[in-house]
Amino acid sequence: MFLLSANIDPVVSKFVLLSAIIIIVGFVLRLIKQPSIVTYMVVGVMVGPLGFGVITDEILITNLGSLGLVLLLFFIGMEIHLPNLIASWRVSILGTALQVIISIAIIWALGSYLNWKMNQIIMIGFVISLSSTAVILKLLQEQDQLQTKLGQNVLGILLAQDILIVPMLIILGYLGGKQPTSIESIKQITGGIIIISIIIYILKNKEIRLPFRKTIAKDHEMQVFVAFTLCFGFALFTAYLELSAALGAFVGGIVLSSAKSTQWVHDSLSAFKVFFVALFFVSIGMLIDLQFIHNNLLTIGILVTLVLIVNSGINALVMKPFSENWKTSIYAGAMLSQIGEFSFILGLIGYQSGIIHDYAYQIIISTISLTLLLSPLWISVVKRLLFRS
Repeated sequence: MFLLSANIDPVVSKFVLLSAIIIIVGFVLRLIKQPSIVTYMVVGVMVGPLGFGVITDEILITNLGSLGLVLLLFFIGMEIHLPNLIASWRVSILGTALQVIISIAIIWALGSYLNWKMNQIIMIGFVISLSSTAVILKLLQEQDQLQTKLGQNVLGILLAQDILIVPMLIILGYLGGKQPTSIESIKQITGGIIIISIIIYILKNKEIRLPFRKTIAKDHEMQVFVAFTLCFGFALFTAYLELSAALGAFVGGIVLSSAKSTQWVHDSLSAFKVFFVALFFVSIGMLIDLQFIHNNLLTIGILVTLVLIVNSGINALVMKPFSENWKTSIYAGAMLSQIGEFSFILGLIGYQSGIIHDYAYQIIISTISLTLLLSPLWISVVKRLLFRS
């Protein structure tokens, strides 16, 4: 017994404990009809270094969790119908542009009163204008709404936001005194051209034929490695080109979808997706500092409430021209109400470049985390009020 206990890997033991806690907390929250996202984030708060300290290696969890976001976008890419998504480009481009402009205008009005600098106004406007791809897509999947008109419109907005993260990072670099090198700019332009070319090729040819697909179809072990290579290969490729890794995974999913090879990929990677997506939300929960929130409860509470209400209103107005009625547009606005996971990156860049300082950075982290945690409940409440019979 003693020999066995001495040889237990501490990482394995922590993952087993984490899984057990997820099962227990998930069972309790399912009784009150909370989605799995809330379970994962609550568990993150509990086990993280700012909670009970069960897991202190947050870098490991965060790195593994980032794989979950890549896998989630990869699976979404396999499920969408590219011609339909392209057909709704007005929602994606015009809707996202309006959303960012209105968000910055609101922050400018507030910042002028509070004497904020223009670079702070633009940074915070960027932060609140991004919604959570991971949260919303997970909810759309769980509610079987991904293929609906509402789901496709919301997906178009999310993808446009994911693409916008690149120019936002460049702008923040300029505002913080850092300019991208010519090599970085060339990489980003090249990456954009390649992605557009792949999309045009798929739209023109309708189907892509994978080499050795008949051999792959008969070998399950080979399928796992091929699926991993395609998913993370595209992600690494776009990351190398200074674009979002998640965007690359999404394009990889589209390629597989056009190759009519999605079923064996689902079978090979589905369990990995569940595990790593769970770790992604656990890593977000681990960022929530309950002591800091307690010390600044009024400020953070007001900010979280304003973000959910204002973002719902902005997105409802943006979605109205593309929705059947006001109820649908308000519900879509609620879906997009939270601040997204990519805003953590924007906040970090702003902090590292000196645009904001420690207190403001902690406020932003707490606000983003709580909107992610509370948004499923907010969406559920709005849906019940709008569509109750």
